Amino acid sequence: MSKESKQTEYSAKNINVLKGLEAVRKRPAMYIGDVSSRGLHHLVNEVVDNSIDEAMVGYCDRIDVQINKDGSVTVSDNGRGIPVDIHPVEKRSALEVVMTVLHAGGKFDKNSYKVSGGLHGVGVSVVNALSEWLKVEVRRDGKIFFQEYKRGIPVKPVKEIGKTKRGERGTTTTFFPDSEIFKVTEFRFDILTERMRELAYLNKIITINMKDERNGGEEVSYHFKGGLIEFVKYLDASRQALHKTVYIEGEKDNTPVEIAFQYTDGYSENIFSYVNNINTHEGGTHLVGFKTALTRTLNNYAYKNNLIKEGKITLTGDDFREGLTGVISVKVAEPQFEGQTKTKLGNSETKSAVETLVGEKLAEFLEENPPVGKKIIEKCMRAAEAREAARKARDLARRKNALDNMNLPGKLADCSITDPEHCEIYIVEGDSAGGSAKQGRDRKFQAILPLRGKILNVEKAKLNKILENNEIRAMISAIGAGLGAEFDHSQARYGKIILMTDADVDGSHIRTLLLTFLYRHMKDLITSGKVYIAQPPLYKIKKGKEEFYAYDEKERDQILKRLKVDGKEKKKVEEKEEEPVAGEATEEKEIKGVVISRYKGLGEMNPEQLWSTTMNPETRTILQVTLESAANADKIFETLMGDDVEPRKAFIEKHAKYANLDI
Repeated sequence: MSKESKQTEYSAKNINVLKGLEAVRKRPAMYIGDVSSRGLHHLVNEVVDNSIDEAMVGYCDRIDVQINKDGSVTVSDNGRGIPVDIHPVEKRSALEVVMTVLHAGGKFDKNSYKVSGGLHGVGVSVVNALSEWLKVEVRRDGKIFFQEYKRGIPVKPVKEIGKTKRGERGTTTTFFPDSEIFKVTEFRFDILTERMRELAYLNKIITINMKDERNGGEEVSYHFKGGLIEFVKYLDASRQALHKTVYIEGEKDNTPVEIAFQYTDGYSENIFSYVNNINTHEGGTHLVGFKTALTRTLNNYAYKNNLIKEGKITLTGDDFREGLTGVISVKVAEPQFEGQTKTKLGNSETKSAVETLVGEKLAEFLEENPPVGKKIIEKCMRAAEAREAARKARDLARRKNALDNMNLPGKLADCSITDPEHCEIYIVEGDSAGGSAKQGRDRKFQAILPLRGKILNVEKAKLNKILENNEIRAMISAIGAGLGAEFDHSQARYGKIILMTDADVDGSHIRTLLLTFLYRHMKDLITSGKVYIAQPPLYKIKKGKEEFYAYDEKERDQILKRLKVDGKEKKKVEEKEEEPVAGEATEEKEIKGVVISRYKGLGEMNPEQLWSTTMNPETRTILQVTLESAANADKIFETLMGDDVEPRKAFIEKHAKYANLDI
């Protein structure tokens, strides 16, 4: 047999069987998305979701989440407690089965859980598999049971360790993430609180207590008797509400529906939908049902009460949703999600349930509150007028540019291939950096669009004003997928939209303005994973003919250490960096034969440097912009870019410790 034949031999011995939770440790991203900070914090969500499922069936009203001093996390609830009796098939404790077997749990038995978020049944067992160690304590039947695991493997069988106090019950899980799996193992309290706050709004019977034992014992407690009404008020804290919140609650076709919404003086549509506490980013049938009922009911009310003159103007669904903030929460026994990401509901019966309930309840509300109905229709009329003005502006722009290279902006340096999957566009701050990028790029697949100055803050502008901004119009034309309601991310001319700005205060502001525009008017680019942020280096370190690039101070210090620059000499470098160098674009310091250059802007790099550090797919680092919580993203954009100063000041003060102030 030839050497080549031996290499391609394929038989039974080539088939690997991964036992127990080995598959999870081998391919963790399949189960938690990734092994970065996002996946790390998802572990806590998986454990908490078990407690929330207990709450949804009425057995739990308190959850405690604590980051311990050693970096582990403890989640405790007062639910029924995981069963510990011997499983009839597995012949071992049900607790051990739940913690060590994929797709094992009570969520598949509708007698135990009518609805649940963890439908795939892999949650807590995956957490166990990806933890260096995990300990679980169950309180039920007047007894306390305990078991410990090392990387998903039980140390000893489940054992009874004591008696409970009268009426005490529940489950307590403590785990420490495995450094062999995760790139970072340090939990951030602020990230965890975002999801816990959201869950408390969605489940008004629940109290969620949080504590961080590492930093002076920071504590917060979430309990919202008003549920979704308080959620909407929280989302609109920086906006001016036009009326009291409309609240709809009821059940149709065995589907519990809860909805709260209100109109504000803003221009964005902010509707957030949930199924069994899962944030459905892409909407689905429940959202379609709500929109259909809203449009039909308001339209009928407007004509019935002569609030719209026949033939004067026609209101569309988009007009009825401008300035609308709403939260939709449904409980579905057998939800059918499109794809494994659980971001779009497909159940057709849910559309009918939501549409019928909203139609009935909203019509009643409008009849009982005529002033509110009039305010809503007036708001929708103004939206229609702005839409019509925007349409005229678009038509005018199209006529003016009819012969201008198929409407592409003149300053766009396009790529030669046309397959979007293999094309990317850099939206670059400034003509100087744009010039270097155009020279340094790979013309085959990289396009460059330089922007002059700061674009309009779209958070405070009507659509017709937005379309008057030249830089925004250039982006719309270059991306080629439309805008707002007409936007279709599948028509985008590029598979990657990369924002490249300077590493200074102005650059951060421009990047925030760009992200605000993309989130408000091209959100599907973000949800489909097409938006990225370039990471240009902050430092160039040169010793002789060798050159190194550092993207932050930590990496700079590691390079200096390799180059034998000791701590005292490094301290001198840091002290020198605080002194501005007059008349120079890039700060340079030389110490012990090592030259350290601190870049102040993209325009200071020559085309070769920009290519090798920031644009070459083989060597660059780009950060993908993701949407973990749409409601939280909306709140942040409104806080940072809205009119109200106080919430912005509070946000900056709270998050200043995470900022890089060396800019």
